[in-house]
Amino acid sequence: MRALASGARVARLGTLNAAGAVDLVPVTFALAGDELVTAVDHKPKRSTRLTRLDNVRRDPRVTVLVDHYDDEWSTLWWVRMRGSGRVVRPGDVEHGDAVAPLVEKYPQYRDQPPAGAAILVSVQEWRGWSALG
Repeated sequence: MRALASGARVARLGTLNAAGAVDLVPVTFALAGDELVTAVDHKPKRSTRLTRLDNVRRDPRVTVLVDHYDDEWSTLWWVRMRGSGRVVRPGDVEHGDAVAPLVEKYPQYRDQPPAGAAILVSVQEWRGWSALG
């Protein structure tokens, strides 16, 4: 499961909003052991004060889904990670170390590393499925 998830380019991050509903958003991410990191980067956004950050600050329970779809169904797979998230702000001592795996994984970040807040997820549960078994 870790190998499949690590190689994926995008995941869906699920957080709980103030009403208790799930907010779902696609994110870039990287894995480092049992920790997953995603960060606010330079891609256009309405604001750097993102709902996902507020959600994690209020309720750290998060779910991350990584999957692969293809019309050749024998190659389908998914991995779901559940854990506890925390927000690391720019300027925090650990921010540079937090985003380093993202810079290593995505060439787009090499010239312009994510400068916004990062979400670090301590993954406590792994579930997955693959058509290949």
